[in-house]
Amino acid sequence: MNVLIFGTTGMVGQGVLRECLQAPDVQRVTAVGRTATGIQHAKLRDLLVPDLMDYRSAEADLRGFDACFFCLGVSSAGMNEADYARITYDLTLAAAEVLARLNPQMTFVYVSGVGTDSTERGSVMWARVKGRTENALQRLPFKAVYLFRPGVIQPLHGARSKTRVYAVTYMLAGWMLPLLRAMSPRQILTTESVGRAMLAVARHGAPKAVLEPGDIYDAARGA
Repeated sequence: MNVLIFGTTGMVGQGVLRECLQAPDVQRVTAVGRTATGIQHAKLRDLLVPDLMDYRSAEADLRGFDACFFCLGVSSAGMNEADYARITYDLTLAAAEVLARLNPQMTFVYVSGVGTDSTERGSVMWARVKGRTENALQRLPFKAVYLFRPGVIQPLHGARSKTRVYAVTYMLAGWMLPLLRAMSPRQILTTESVGRAMLAVARHGAPKAVLEPGDIYDAARGA
């Protein structure tokens, strides 16, 4: 497979990138972003895009991919709906619409979140915006679209969150996550299991488009 990854500097993206680089059936990985990953690997290429709303100058480099793992996102804390929607909805669709045109046989995997509101009408702002984004992605002419809704994720292998509140939380309470995961392995995921699950659905598909934590866990085990 040839794989595109958005958001490789975030915690989930770091884990997904690691699993892709280790997977023997992944031949090429292109990390798309405004900054380089800083990782040197024979499979990996950084594609720097200064404006993630505009891919006109990068279209030649975005062709020929089998899967896209879209891990780019921000916390809604302290943001109004318009600003959050610009990053969560507008930025995601700007990339996805181009990729659907250039790679109609692509499998697109989007990292959403537990509690996402598919009706787009609920009282929780971030859940409405995520739901609108999921719905729009499913209307695009990809080979397949899978929507990952993880909850708590334990960072492994040096993965770190860029969001300050999450980073502090992991630093203070991270020791509890292995214990919680041992008690509820289908609910507490890891960056490793999320990456493996993405590769699994890109290879073989999944029974449904929306994958909740237990479904992601099962997909990772099947990988």
